[in-house]
Amino acid sequence: MPKSLPRDVELLYLEYNGWLRNWLRKRLGESADADDLAQDTFVRVIRSRQSVSELRQPLAYLATIANGLLVNRWRRQAVERAYAEALAAQPEALALSAEEQYLLIETLVEVDALLHGLGPRAREIFLLSQLDGLTYKQIAVQLGLSVDQVQKSMSKAFALCYASQYG
Repeated sequence: MPKSLPRDVELLYLEYNGWLRNWLRKRLGESADADDLAQDTFVRVIRSRQSVSELRQPLAYLATIANGLLVNRWRRQAVERAYAEALAAQPEALALSAEEQYLLIETLVEVDALLHGLGPRAREIFLLSQLDGLTYKQIAVQLGLSVDQVQKSMSKAFALCYASQYG
């Protein structure tokens, strides 16, 4: 890590942390969450190891990082809500421990992120195959595609799955 990096990040923090917290507060409406995400933003800046002293648009840089963190937060909340709704519909005998629930939610968040790494059509093809159990031919007919197009999309999806697991 360059010696100037910690000082550069410190100066960036001192100059723009207040602005970033206000920017996040407007989107979240909560001060504590905005403070946490602002802190996470600067942690990402540090981990990126990019020199920030020569940024031409530091506000845009920080907003881009913070926006990505917001999107991840909202996705996670959507997964948690969907899980809570599914759990509420289950009999109590199937209840999971707090640790099992946490691990399941973490897995669901990873799957959600993986699926968002696919294009919309490839994601739909993958879900039709893996969740609905449709054959490639059935998917092709339903979506008005060729079987070859479905196979190519599934190959991309499986490659992404493999890379996330073993890459």
